[in-house]
Amino acid sequence: MQNLNLLPVLPEAVLLFMILVIMMCDAFLGQTRKMHYVLSVLTMAVVTVLYGVAAATDPASHYLFGNMVVADPMSNLLKAFGSLATLVTFVYGRQYLEARGLDRGDFYVLSLFSLLGLSVMISGNNFLTLYLGLELMSLSLYALAAVWRDSQNSIESAMKYYVLGALASGFLLYGMSMMYGATGSLELAKVFEVIASGAVNKIVLVFGVVFVVAGLAFKLGAAPFHMWVPDVYHGAPTPVTLLIAGAPKLGAFALLLRLLVEGMLPLAIDWQQMLIILAVLSLVVGNLTAIVQTNTKRLLAYSTISHMGFVLLGMLSGVVGGKIDGIAGAYGSALFYSVIYLLTTLGTFGVVLLLSRKGFEAENLSDLKGLNQRSPWFAFVMLLLMFSLAGIPPMAGFYAKLAVLQAVLNAGMTWLAVVAVITSLIGAFYYLRVVKLMYFDAPEDTMPLEGGLSMRVVLSINGLAMLYFGLLPSSLMDWCLQTIKLTLAS
Repeated sequence: MQNLNLLPVLPEAVLLFMILVIMMCDAFLGQTRKMHYVLSVLTMAVVTVLYGVAAATDPASHYLFGNMVVADPMSNLLKAFGSLATLVTFVYGRQYLEARGLDRGDFYVLSLFSLLGLSVMISGNNFLTLYLGLELMSLSLYALAAVWRDSQNSIESAMKYYVLGALASGFLLYGMSMMYGATGSLELAKVFEVIASGAVNKIVLVFGVVFVVAGLAFKLGAAPFHMWVPDVYHGAPTPVTLLIAGAPKLGAFALLLRLLVEGMLPLAIDWQQMLIILAVLSLVVGNLTAIVQTNTKRLLAYSTISHMGFVLLGMLSGVVGGKIDGIAGAYGSALFYSVIYLLTTLGTFGVVLLLSRKGFEAENLSDLKGLNQRSPWFAFVMLLLMFSLAGIPPMAGFYAKLAVLQAVLNAGMTWLAVVAVITSLIGAFYYLRVVKLMYFDAPEDTMPLEGGLSMRVVLSINGLAMLYFGLLPSSLMDWCLQTIKLTLAS
C-alpha cells in the first residue's frame, strides 16, 4: 500500500479523463466543433505544464504498478515536449481542418489517444508496457491517417501505414518474446541482470536483438525500413502528417534507450553494429533521394530519414567496448538532437499549413516560390527553419549536429563522422533550394495567407526558438545531459 502514490502519473490521468469528456461532448454536442478544439487545447496546455513542472523539479525515478511503469526525468522531459508538439499541431492544423470539414471530435480524440499511448510507451519499464503504449499510439495514428475519408490518397496511405506498421510490431514483439524466453523476465532491469550474468544462450539473445532492432528501425523510419515514410507523409492530411512526424520520434528515442541501453546493454557490441549500418543507410538514402523530390511533404519525409540517422549515431556512440562511455554525453546529444528536430519539424509543417487553404494543398515546392514577396516575415521564419535543418550556424540544428559528431569522434569512429558530414553537405543543397525558391523566384500563387492570429504567433515563436537555441544552446543541452545522467543512474 505504501507504493500507491499515483502523483507521478497524474498527467496521464488528466489526459485520459479529458479524452472521455471530449468523447461525451462529441456524442451529445456533435455540431459544436469549436468546443472540441478548445477542450483539446486546454487539455494539452494543462498536461504540458504538469509534465514540464515534473521534468524541471523532480530528479527522482518513481516505479509504479509492480515496476511496470517508471516516471523518471527522461520520461517527464520527453512527455513534456510530446504534449507541447500535440498542442502546437492543434493550433497549426485548425484552419486546415475547418476548411476540409475534418475538425470533428474523432480527430481530437484519436490525437489525444496517440499521445496517451506515447506517454505509456515512454514510461515503460517492462516489455508489456512498452508494447501496449506503442500499439495504443500506432493504432490511433493508423486511424488518423484515414480520417479524410473522401481522399483516396489518405485511405491509401493509411492502408500502407497499417500493413507495414503491423509488420514492424510483429518483428518487435517476436524479438521481445525471444528475450523473455531466454531471460525469463519481462522487466528491463532483470533482463539486464540475466544477460550480464552470461548464463543465457547467446544465439537466442542475438536473434532477439536482431528482431528488436528491426522493429525499432521501422518505427523510427530508418533505412532500409523506411519505405512507408514518404507515402504516409504525402497521403495523410498535413496535420496528421505532423502528428506522425513529431512526437512519435521522441517515443522512438525512448524505446531505443529503454530496450537497448537499460535492457540489453551487455549485448551492445551486437546492436551497435546494426545501428551503424542503419545510420549510414539512413544518411545516404535520405539525403540523396530528397534531392530529386518536388513534393514538399515527400522531401520532408526523406529529410526525416536522414535526421533519424543522426539520432542513431548519437545512440551508438554511447557505447565503447560494450560499456557506457561518459554516461551521458552521447545519449544526451541524441536527446538534444531529437528535441531540436521536433521543434524544427513543427515549424516547417506549420509554414506548409499556413500556405494551404480551402481547395488548395500547398504540397509542392513550387508553392513556396516568391514567399518573400507575399509575406517577408514568414519567409524569414522558413529560412530559419531550413538553415536549422541544414545545420548552418548559428541555428539550433548546427549545434545539435555538432554535439552528435563530437560524440561520434569521442567514440573513435572518425570514418562515421566523415560520412555524416558529407551527407549533411548533400542535404544542405535541397534545404537551400527552398530558400532560393522563396527569395529569388516569382510567386505562382498570389493569394494572401489566411492563418489566424494564434497560428501566426505560435509559428513566429517556433521559428525564433531555432535561432535562440542556436545562439544559447547550453540551457537545453545541459537539461538533456542532466536528464540522461539521472535516468541512467537510477
